[in-house]
Amino acid sequence: MTTPHEPTAAPAPADPLPASAPPGASAVPAAGSASSADPRRARPALLALLLLTALLYLWNLQASGYANSFYSAAVQAGSQSWKAFFFGSLDAANAITVDKPPAALWPMALSVRLFGLNSWAILVPEVLMGVGTVAVVYGAVRRRSGPGAGLLAGAVLALTPVAALMFRFNNPDALLALLMAVACSFLVRALEDGRTKWLVWAGVAIGFAFLTKTLQAFLILPALAAVYAVCAPVRPRKRFVQLALATVALVVSGGWWVAVVELWPASSRPYVGGSQNNSFLELTIGYNGLGRLNGDETGSVGGGGGPGGGGRWGETGLGRMFDADIGGQISWLLPAALLLLVAGLVLTRRAGRTDVTRAAFLVWGGSLLTTAVVFSFMAGIFHQYYTVALAPYLAAVTGMGAAALWRGRRDTWAALTLAASVTVTAVWGYVLLHRTPDHLPWLRWLVLVGGLPAALGLVLAGRAGRRVVLAAAGLGLAASLAGPTAYTLSTVREGHSGSIVTAGPASGQGGGADPVRRPRRGGAPGEDGGGRNGTPPGTNGTGGFPGGGPNGGSRDGGPAGGTPPGANGSDSGGFPGGGTTEAAGPRGGMGGLLGGADVDAEARALLEADADDYTWVAAAIGAQNAAGYQLATGNPVMAIGGFNGTDPSPTLEQFQQYVQDGRIHYFVAGGGMGMDGGPGGSDGTGTSAAITAWVQATFEEVTAGSSAFYDLTRPASGD
Repeated sequence: MTTPHEPTAAPAPADPLPASAPPGASAVPAAGSASSADPRRARPALLALLLLTALLYLWNLQASGYANSFYSAAVQAGSQSWKAFFFGSLDAANAITVDKPPAALWPMALSVRLFGLNSWAILVPEVLMGVGTVAVVYGAVRRRSGPGAGLLAGAVLALTPVAALMFRFNNPDALLALLMAVACSFLVRALEDGRTKWLVWAGVAIGFAFLTKTLQAFLILPALAAVYAVCAPVRPRKRFVQLALATVALVVSGGWWVAVVELWPASSRPYVGGSQNNSFLELTIGYNGLGRLNGDETGSVGGGGGPGGGGRWGETGLGRMFDADIGGQISWLLPAALLLLVAGLVLTRRAGRTDVTRAAFLVWGGSLLTTAVVFSFMAGIFHQYYTVALAPYLAAVTGMGAAALWRGRRDTWAALTLAASVTVTAVWGYVLLHRTPDHLPWLRWLVLVGGLPAALGLVLAGRAGRRVVLAAAGLGLAASLAGPTAYTLSTVREGHSGSIVTAGPASGQGGGADPVRRPRRGGAPGEDGGGRNGTPPGTNGTGGFPGGGPNGGSRDGGPAGGTPPGANGSDSGGFPGGGTTEAAGPRGGMGGLLGGADVDAEARALLEADADDYTWVAAAIGAQNAAGYQLATGNPVMAIGGFNGTDPSPTLEQFQQYVQDGRIHYFVAGGGMGMDGGPGGSDGTGTSAAITAWVQATFEEVTAGSSAFYDLTRPASGD
């Protein structure tokens, strides 16, 4: 209930604001009134947008095979064991979990239970999340800015290259993007009339986002809470009570699973992967929390060297979202979005405190700025695909800002700002396309030739005829979306697999500033989880990893022997999993940190023989290494040391007991960070190194195809 001192925001007119309206007037239809004013073609246009998005994201989906075999193995485990499903275990025997909470795995595991283990069953749920995110952003923008703005926002989101990548991939980021978009949409609904239920639902969405990717879900919380505390159309006391209720909803929806895991006896649940003390809270605050910000990540592979420093994850600073590694993923419309955000706030500067249009700009724009700044300066693990989190915010701001300026285009400043946004997009699109000179070299010139004249036409938008203005707007829109569309089409044409993937074509080495080497995506990997997208980008101190691709070998992820350790100008040796230490044993078929092992028929037959007699058919150092064998055989494979091979699980004593009890058949030779000098690695003090040394000294080595194993039922001769 409101008081005379805190009135509900006055309703805006149902029709779009006339072009002659003063700059301070609200530039959008009232909440909920857009639907009654929608033209007949609005709903068919929305359905067409969603259908085309689905077809685009489904195209060539099977080419990615199991995509990230790390998560696919956990999905397979969850489809075989409800306990593994609940905890997010890497194997159905529940040795260790993934290094994230399991919410993102649940839809895929249910799909695999229904349709069997295959690429489509794993990846189609991600596609549906992408279509759902487009629908959520469309609906949120349409309520404030009309169907045209909603369609523009949805199209921008669908055609963002990193979105086309991650909504076709099985990392947690797809579900995270959907839930964060839902949270922002619910918050704007709450700001319309101050109803508590929408704020509580926003808290629930963020809580489940926490169960998807832990503390990344909280990046936008300060912005959302501040906007509601200031702009909600209810009395201050009620605002803070509502925020408290939303906080309770967040804690309950995100904390119930954490409470169960922390209270469950550690002896009867899997080890929490990524932690050093078998604690999900430690994982959340450390490796997946503060460690991502400051680079101090125990059990990780190193940070980014601090502010302005170059490290494994690239240079930090305000330019990070535009640099050679990341620019083509997300930044095509980012300069324009920032300009349109400022314009939207200027348009609503004279509105009252409770103006919902301005609040919507603050919600989506605040989320965009907060996330971009954190990504720009975080010194810990950072991958290009993380930027998909920006895509819904960027799309919403672009749609709302463009619509607001279009309605006010008869004001000179509005027309100039609209023209400036098209100009900066065309120029920046040229720069980004120039970084891949061998990919559609004519397109960058077409973007300039189309964008600059369109901007000139928009300058005259308040004076020119309707046909001229519409033609300029259409040309500007086509020029603005041409670059990201080309990168998106390149993305969906190729399969992507491994731990680190990028959107768009592989960058060339000549003709452009900041050339960057990107991994090539090959043909469709087999159902054994093999792939060709292992090597992260970066050769100019922007995050390149020495040692090449997964499996300790070539850039394309093939067998070892292609790119030697340190081939990228580093003297730090091969990236974990790719060294040539004597202890690692034969390299054939071995998986590494970045991609699953390629398992041939002979190795598969060896592991499948008498598989029912063992809890784990094999044990391997590192989760990616174990995942390849598990996906190939369908039987549990123990991932010693978790993802990096550096988690202290199992201990040497535990592993020896498992072997004595006859629960593990084979040990896979080589693999994992622990074998290449990482924390607890080759100095002999780590679990992985200790287990490896004991196995090599105690059991007989056997070879199957290109893979080497130790048979844990056959002691070495002479013992």
